[in-house]
Amino acid sequence: MKGGKKAIMQATRKRYWHGLAALTLTWCVQAAMATENVQTTGTSMERGRLAVADGYVLHVEIARTASERAQGLMERESLSDNAGMLFLYDGEQSEDNAYWMYRTRIPLDIAFIDSEGVIRSLKTMSPCRSASSRECPVYPAGAPFRAALETNAGYFAARGIAVGDRIELAPWLESP
Repeated sequence: MKGGKKAIMQATRKRYWHGLAALTLTWCVQAAMATENVQTTGTSMERGRLAVADGYVLHVEIARTASERAQGLMERESLSDNAGMLFLYDGEQSEDNAYWMYRTRIPLDIAFIDSEGVIRSLKTMSPCRSASSRECPVYPAGAPFRAALETNAGYFAARGIAVGDRIELAPWLESP
């Protein structure tokens, strides 16, 4: 009987330590993933997948509010190859509305998209390292738009995506 209790206690301790080790490992992996997300995105914006042109998919952050749109991709050191930021507006924006690259460290492409999801204008924007926002160039849309999509510079050209191609905006325009 005594040997039986000892074996049960050892088995219980073993299960306890294995469970604790598994829990610790899970916590460490989750913490590492959370840290990676913070380092990669630096934001708590809504995220999703965006269908672009001929079957391409981008993992995007969604900038819906004025403050999220103002922050954009500022201060980012990099952007994953298949990542971007989708800027959404409640209504159509003027062709004169422009984007700038103040405090943005990586070169970007921007697609200005109408409410039907059609790309109406494409631009490539260079980082602006100026200490003053007034010294940064602006990039007017050149066409009315409902959304803008920023990606790494060269993304659209490398995939043959051009003005007139479509982006599946409908689910994002309907979301809260």
